[in-house]
Amino acid sequence: MVLNELLSPTPDAYRTNKEDNTVLNLHDTRKRHEIRLTLDKLNRLRIMNDARKVEHERKLEKVADQYKIPAAAPAL
Repeated sequence: MVLNELLSPTPDAYRTNKEDNTVLNLHDTRKRHEIRLTLDKLNRLRIMNDARKVEHERKLEKVADQYKIPAAAPAL
């Protein structure tokens, strides 16, 4: 996990408040329907993974541009 992920809000495409059912109380001992992985949830996970992959590749391109060896200055 990157520190920026903790400090910046989660993009809307990754998760919605309706789907945020991760907080379980002490009395939640039985399996609930929300915990099951459905094909729809698996598809959203795949799309999120693809989006993160593209973001990571863009970040690597920016870093490569920052640290590449500069071209030689033209002789005057």
